[in-house]
Amino acid sequence: MNKDIFLTNSYGGKKEKFQPIDVNNIKMYVCGPTVYDDPHIGNARPLVVFDILFKVLKCKYGNDKVTYIRNITDIDDKIIQSAKEKNISIKDLTNNTNKNFQDDCKYLNCENPSFQPRATENINEMIEMITSLISKGYAYESNNHIYFEVKKFKEYGKLSNKKIDDLISGSRVEVSSYKKNAEDFVLWKPSKDDEPSWQSPWGKGRPGWHLECSAMSKKYLGDKFDIHGGGRDLIFPHHENEIAQSRCANETDVFSNYWVHNGFITLSNEKMAKSQGNILKISDFKKTINGQALRLALISTHYKQPLDWNKKLLEESQKTIDKWYKSYVKIDKQKLISDEDLYPLYDDLNTPKYIANLHKLFERSQNGNLEDKKLFVSACNFIGLLTQDQDEWANFKKIKSEVSEEFIKAKIKERNEARDLKNYQLADQIRNELLEKGVQIEDKDGKTAWKFK
Repeated sequence: MNKDIFLTNSYGGKKEKFQPIDVNNIKMYVCGPTVYDDPHIGNARPLVVFDILFKVLKCKYGNDKVTYIRNITDIDDKIIQSAKEKNISIKDLTNNTNKNFQDDCKYLNCENPSFQPRATENINEMIEMITSLISKGYAYESNNHIYFEVKKFKEYGKLSNKKIDDLISGSRVEVSSYKKNAEDFVLWKPSKDDEPSWQSPWGKGRPGWHLECSAMSKKYLGDKFDIHGGGRDLIFPHHENEIAQSRCANETDVFSNYWVHNGFITLSNEKMAKSQGNILKISDFKKTINGQALRLALISTHYKQPLDWNKKLLEESQKTIDKWYKSYVKIDKQKLISDEDLYPLYDDLNTPKYIANLHKLFERSQNGNLEDKKLFVSACNFIGLLTQDQDEWANFKKIKSEVSEEFIKAKIKERNEARDLKNYQLADQIRNELLEKGVQIEDKDGKTAWKFK
């Protein structure tokens, strides 16, 4: 295939031709979840975006020549706090949340990465990296904490294209009297008695979040690699800190050659965040929206741009998939589409243009020609769509109609009326009926709330 891949590199802020370090061994690292709570729709976007990039890289260079690492952060301040709030063990929290995350990835039709290392399985590698940074003069110990001294790395801020003072201003930087400078960040910290801990040369403690990714990427991909991905919110401080500590520890002039970041998902043009109270979990959609429709909605806008999440977007995606199934045929080969059909994805993952091409292929497939139908389905399959047969799709539509929002609200009303009449047996039957359909209800402050379990 002669067509080159182009990607927008956040390190420099421009679209560049992708030139791998080794064409026989393409390496990509993407920051995975911190498993303190189930993933929300904002987390879903990078899952799908980098899944498609994984497919594109394998298509060009070969299935066995691309290594995709996506880590699992299973030790972090957020995890410790969440376990306390939920009154469960950290092990149970991280295992359950990781299981839900993997289920969500399947629901979104994402392939498994080559490896999914967990932070807690790589503590020795983290201690080795810290030891190296101390010996080279880039890190220091203070009251059993180890900090990276940012001023020692002269290129700090190049990814964000800002000076240190500008980056710190208005950002959440850990305040500590143990630091030499406000911008220094923690590599290792002591653990309290009721917190997870590991033995280290600096006492019992645990690693800092930024260090975890540097140690795991080094273990699986080496001192430098091709692509590092994640959401825009990770540029500072996470990715900036990764670059600093990795380049200093590994003594390299580069950490990752290409930095690829997807834009935010907004809800009514506001950033989705817990502090805003507007989080939509992936699991909230599972009973009413097929994962294919969710996936199509997530790639309907170019990955660099913000994506405003709304009901109309989902409805249109659902209708589109529904229409496309009119041309569904089972195909034996993975890829029947030509290189030319794939070109929009080679041009900085231009999924909107690729989807526009799918619409054209669909119209052509409606002429009844079997080969045109196969071509269209193959093109959809390449980006993870039309992967179920027609019966599976139709069955989901049937289930969806049974548990629509209108149905749920009607059942809640029926239950409330039964309770008013003190017919608690009927009220319990309705609750159980909803539970069987995957709907959990909760009575609080005189009102009944519902969610998909």
